[in-house]
Amino acid sequence: MNARGDTVFAALLVLAALASAFAVVYARHEGRKLFIDLQALQQVRDEMDVEWGQLQLEQSTWATHSRIDPIAREQLGMAVPAPNTILIIKQP
Repeated sequence: MNARGDTVFAALLVLAALASAFAVVYARHEGRKLFIDLQALQQVRDEMDVEWGQLQLEQSTWATHSRIDPIAREQLGMAVPAPNTILIIKQP
């Protein structure tokens, strides 16, 4: 090769090295951004897990027999049937 060819080849190598360096910097930056997004989403997930647990506790509180029975008796006029009015039906 001649001197001009060597200079062009060296310039291409420098450009390739710079492009590679920029690609590495960009990839690391994107990786960090994605990791920050991941951490934020994990925090949201944890908050939602806590809220889900609270909602399950609330649901179980609202569905207790000690709460349902008085409401059924007072608001709906329901009562436990007398034993002689209960029929047991057996299937063949």
